[in-house]
Amino acid sequence: MIFLARIIDVSMDTLRIVFVSRGNKIVAPILGFFEMLIWLMAITRIMENLDNYTTYIAYAAGFATGNFVGLWIEEKLAIGTQLIRIITVKDASPLIESLREKGFGLTAVDAEGKDGLVHVILLISRRQVVPQVIGVVNRYNPKAFYSIKDVRTVNNSNTSYITGIKKNGSSRWMRKGR
Repeated sequence: MIFLARIIDVSMDTLRIVFVSRGNKIVAPILGFFEMLIWLMAITRIMENLDNYTTYIAYAAGFATGNFVGLWIEEKLAIGTQLIRIITVKDASPLIESLREKGFGLTAVDAEGKDGLVHVILLISRRQVVPQVIGVVNRYNPKAFYSIKDVRTVNNSNTSYITGIKKNGSSRWMRKGR
């Protein structure tokens, strides 16, 4: 029971941290409440059995497994918005055209890199869509440099340039500053 309780509460902790970092004021406290409730049940079991060392091992193993499970769940949920920066020396026109044909809004600029002229493409999208964007980039320019960064806040009033974000953003109860 201690092992399972720790898996659940540490997984909830991982998800709570994700929601806190994204500024979600509703889901994070709810997860925190249940996380602490479950943790209290687990620690009570240990305190009742201080001379039983298997409870210590179950507690530590549950913590380690809970980290893994929490990260796995967070990866599957793919919560959030990300900025993808693509930098290419090669002509970016076919890549830009392909991304736009697939409905991706983007901004493209010419810039000066270490070895001369480069093309920079900036694209904001839901995290769930990022693998699709990277697939297009790799098909048209596998040597392109790209970086991906989490975006905490996006102005949802103009979503014409944001890939895969609904007009109203997320559900009302989950929105920051509702």
